[in-house]
Amino acid sequence: MGERRQLKIGDLTIEHPYVLAPMAGVTDLPFRLLCKEQGAGLLCMEMVSAKALQYRNRNTKALLSIHPEEYPVSLQLFGSEPEVISEQAKAIEELPFQLLDINMGCPVPKVVKNGEGSALMKQPRLVHEIVSRTVKAIRKPVTVKIRKGFDDTCVNAVEIARIIEDAGAAAVAVHGRTREQYYSGKADWDIIRQVKEAVSIPVIGNGDVTCVQDALRMMEETGCDGVMIGRGARGNPWIFRELKCYDETGQIPPRPVIGEIREMMLRHARLQVEYKGEYTGIREMRSHVSWYTRGLRGSARLREEINQVETYGELEALLHERLV
Repeated sequence: MGERRQLKIGDLTIEHPYVLAPMAGVTDLPFRLLCKEQGAGLLCMEMVSAKALQYRNRNTKALLSIHPEEYPVSLQLFGSEPEVISEQAKAIEELPFQLLDINMGCPVPKVVKNGEGSALMKQPRLVHEIVSRTVKAIRKPVTVKIRKGFDDTCVNAVEIARIIEDAGAAAVAVHGRTREQYYSGKADWDIIRQVKEAVSIPVIGNGDVTCVQDALRMMEETGCDGVMIGRGARGNPWIFRELKCYDETGQIPPRPVIGEIREMMLRHARLQVEYKGEYTGIREMRSHVSWYTRGLRGSARLREEINQVETYGELEALLHERLV
């Protein structure tokens, strides 16, 4: 038998400690629904700019759509001004999300240049102010996502995690890379262990988890309370099914066969069309298809052809022709 694990964050009990990481342009509503069906315990939405919310940016509204079938879900804000983040958290608190996460890990240049995302790791006092003001502003649990540090001269995840705990956050997620590493090199899981030993709030580990064995090893090596899966879930919502099944039965189900992969892609595409319309939905599916088919025979050719596809009918025909 596997081991039934739960993750408790504040007053929220998450049935399986496996979390879909927030990824811009990836963890939208259609993909989250698929990961939930496969057994993800917690789903994280794409990050939303607190400033864009303040200015009622029209594009932001789509990022805030939540479906009752995906609960529990975490809504993630990013920004660098304590009053803006806390006020906007309060303004959207009535939306049906269960956790509010503050992004202090995003490595993207335009975010970092504004002093947001992982740039906050260099400003411990500001971290405390952002978290404490947001915790006081809303009733829902507040969590924070950080990195190992900003660069090799500033590896301060332990210090920042202590500050986050002191400011009243209910959990912290740690990506085992510095901002300078982006997603390259190897994630340092030892920093996750150090954070876990330093704080008493739940710690969620993140970085280089692409299969069941990785997740189990991360929990064993770091003692983390939950595992957050980002790039390892792209084109692979089945990773959550495998983890859930292992916890419940001690067995890892077989990997999906070609027909199952094709059907998941088509189902994903139908959800995309339903929520975003055919024009946007099918264009956005192009990246997903290349992730779903990575490593399959003929996938390079399929990736070239997918860029010409504009309708659901064309996508269906192409996948039935190429994936047999």
